[in-house]
Amino acid sequence: MHLDTDIDMSRVEAHRAAARAAGRRYSVVGYLLWAAGRVLQRHPEANAALVPSRSGLRAPRTVRFAGVTAKVALDRVVDGERTVLSALLPRLESADLDAIQERIDRYRQPDTAQLPEFRGVRLLGRLPVPLGRLAFAAAVRTPGTLGTVSVSSLGHRPVDGFHSSGGTAVTLCAGRVIDRPVVRDGRLAIAPVMRLGLTFDHRIIDGAAAADVLGDLTSTLEEFDDGAEEDCIQPLVRGTGQDLRT
Repeated sequence: MHLDTDIDMSRVEAHRAAARAAGRRYSVVGYLLWAAGRVLQRHPEANAALVPSRSGLRAPRTVRFAGVTAKVALDRVVDGERTVLSALLPRLESADLDAIQERIDRYRQPDTAQLPEFRGVRLLGRLPVPLGRLAFAAAVRTPGTLGTVSVSSLGHRPVDGFHSSGGTAVTLCAGRVIDRPVVRDGRLAIAPVMRLGLTFDHRIIDGAAAADVLGDLTSTLEEFDDGAEEDCIQPLVRGTGQDLRT
């Protein structure tokens, strides 16, 4: 099932601008991961996985995880072919923005596919397809092996919104951040807005719970505050218009 919403990224973009002026760089995905860790900790019903019965005679059971681990999709070239790698970022519920960005930067290097954590992916790519499928199925048998939440972004392309399923209870899909008209206190303004899609496994959580997660993600990003000085976070309202209440 799929949900989506538009998020006013004014505070995030203001924080990014202040950080750039101070010589630091943060990506939009980093803020989304930061928010996802805190939101899923507050919504443990969504930080879960469905585990089938080993015998097949019993109904599947739901397992909830103590920590939040994101599976982040990476567009990379492996053995001369463009492919999607999945990087795991654990303990997001307690990671600060700097720690998250450090992990993201590690996976932005030209030789990302040669990192030790992707050795298994390289080996799978060299196996015959039937054997590779069996090996992959065996590797992901343990719940949480592929993370507890999936995060994918096409914000570097002219994509407003999209939906995908990353094999977790919740998959977050971020589009580009672009200036759009918004209403604040009854007045029209221009603000940087990002469309966020949320795909959820209806066997694990229902639509109301998924909507709560999406709503919490929205407020967490729109009210972003990582503990930095307030004067480093200024709203980016580049104009106001007619009072829409009149």
